Amino acid sequence: MDLVVGLDAGGTASRAVVANLTGEILGRGVAGPGNPLSAAPPGAAVGEIAAALRGALRGIDPTAVVDGVLGIAGTSVLVDPVVRAAFADMWRGLGLQCPVRVVGDLVTAFAGGTAEPSGFVLIAGTGAVAARIEEHEIVRSADGLGWLLGDEGSGRWMGLQALRTAVRTWDSPLASEVAAHTGAATADALVRWAQALPMAGIGALAPVVCAAARDGDAQAAAIVASAAGHLLATLDEVRPAAVHAPIPAPVVLGGGLLVGGSPVQDKVLAALQARDVTAHLSHDPAAAAAWLAARPHSPLSAADLHARLVHRPHA
Repeated sequence: MDLVVGLDAGGTASRAVVANLTGEILGRGVAGPGNPLSAAPPGAAVGEIAAALRGALRGIDPTAVVDGVLGIAGTSVLVDPVVRAAFADMWRGLGLQCPVRVVGDLVTAFAGGTAEPSGFVLIAGTGAVAARIEEHEIVRSADGLGWLLGDEGSGRWMGLQALRTAVRTWDSPLASEVAAHTGAATADALVRWAQALPMAGIGALAPVVCAAARDGDAQAAAIVASAAGHLLATLDEVRPAAVHAPIPAPVVLGGGLLVGGSPVQDKVLAALQARDVTAHLSHDPAAAAAWLAARPHSPLSAADLHARLVHRPHA
C-alpha cells in the first residue's frame, strides 16, 4: 500500500501525518519547534521534525511512503547547506526513500481550508500575513514583516496596543487587566516590563484584550476593531479587484485569532460577508500537506480526497 507524509514545521510545534492514497490517516506525530528560523541551533529544528515523523511512522514501513510535502515559513532556510544536509540525513535515517517537496506554510494553510488550487489566505496569530495562491503556489504576499515593521492586526500587535493604551490610561479597567497579567504595579513598572521585550508575554496579552472586548470594555473593543481593519487591509493588498468587489476565489482564514472564535474573527467574518465572500477556516496543515502529497497519486478526485483527509469547517 502506497502512503504519503505531510509535515507542518512551525515555530512552536512540528506535526506529521501519514496517510494512504484514499485519505485515511494512519499515523500522527507531534514534537517541538521545527522551523530553523525559530530554533537554535538549526539542527535542533531538524531533530524536532524527526521526532514528529517517528511518531507518525510508528508501526509503518517507511519504504511504503511514495511522496511527502513539508510546509514551513521561510522555505529558503532549507537552502542553507548545513540545514539541507541535516534534513537529508534525517530523512534517510528514518528509512524514507521518497522525494519531499518544500512549500510555504501559507500554501498548506490555504490547502487546509479548501480543495481549490487558487484563492487567498489570511493568517493572524502571533504574526499576520496574507497571500494570493495560484495552483498551490504563492504569487503575491503582504505583511508578514515581523513585529517591528509590520504584522499589523496580529496577536503581538494587539499586545503592544494594549501596553500603549494601559500606560497612558493607568486608571482604566483595561490597564488593570494588563497590570494583572504583567505583574506591573505602576505605569513605570509596566514601561520597564515592556522595554525588556518579553515577546511571548506581549503576545499573550491578545487574549486579555479579546476577553475584555467581549465584556464590553471600550478600549479593548477599539483595539479589536483596529486589528480587524488592519487584517482586512492586508488581505486587500493581495487582491486584484477593488476593495469592495466580491472575491470570486475562496478566502481561507488561519491562525489563532481567525479560527479560534475571537472577536477579531467575528469582525473579519462580518466584513467579508458584507462583501458577499464566504470564508473557509484552515484546519490541520499537516493533513493538508499530506493531501498535497497524495493528490498526484490518488485514484480520488482532489475534492473527494480533501473531504476525506482534511476536515474543512465553513466560517
